[in-house]
Amino acid sequence: MLLAVDVGNTNIVIGVFAGTQLCVRWRFATARDRMPDEWWVQLVVLSQTQGFDIQNIEAVALASVVPPLTSVFLELARRHLAIEPLVVNGNQELGLPLRVDNPSEVGADRICNALGAIERYGAPVIVVDFGTGTTFDVVDSTGAYIGGAIAPGITIAFEALTQRAARLFTVALEPPSRAIGRSTREGLQAGTVLGYAELVRGLVRRIREELGQEAPVVATGGLAPLVAPLVPEFLAVEPDLTLYGLRLAYEQVRQRSTRLG
Repeated sequence: MLLAVDVGNTNIVIGVFAGTQLCVRWRFATARDRMPDEWWVQLVVLSQTQGFDIQNIEAVALASVVPPLTSVFLELARRHLAIEPLVVNGNQELGLPLRVDNPSEVGADRICNALGAIERYGAPVIVVDFGTGTTFDVVDSTGAYIGGAIAPGITIAFEALTQRAARLFTVALEPPSRAIGRSTREGLQAGTVLGYAELVRGLVRRIREELGQEAPVVATGGLAPLVAPLVPEFLAVEPDLTLYGLRLAYEQVRQRSTRLG
């Protein structure tokens, strides 16, 4: 059994795999002050409610963009499971060439997204991840990661606007019925939700033009269900794409270690 941990700036998603099957997943708010023992107690309780013993975990794979929490989950795995986790980074041989200026800058979550998308949809492929930031990850026809784009996340942008504009206020982020808002609420929803949908469509169009060919587009991330229905270019929404990519990264490293051994 593999424990896959995706640590993001807003959420932490943890999944347990039995072979290739994702048996369970949990999503938490990213709490930077929580200690390894606190996370462990929570995982023990949650695993018991799911009917399995977390002590049966045999491997841990970690993708983290929050360095202080990387250390927390490393300590958790070492102390409570006696396991040295795989920490995904851009300097590893994962079967995904990183044809960018500085591979070490590529976030572990983006690497995992690309791995998961290639397994499901082949190459080329484009992944749009709706999280703290909205990221676009591009794999070319050779199966190489060639970069992408990063935009402010929809929630971050919305909160910045409403906090800085004295006469604007927070509203529920949901698609409005029209682009011409007839109230402040509708205007905010149109500009934010519909605006982000068009941002995605425009960048996808430009990326495909630069690729010189059509490429399937896959949505993932916690906010994907909000925007994806408004973007006809999306072939699929894969909420657990990063976790599946983590499993693939672990398998790549394990197979390589077996061959070298």
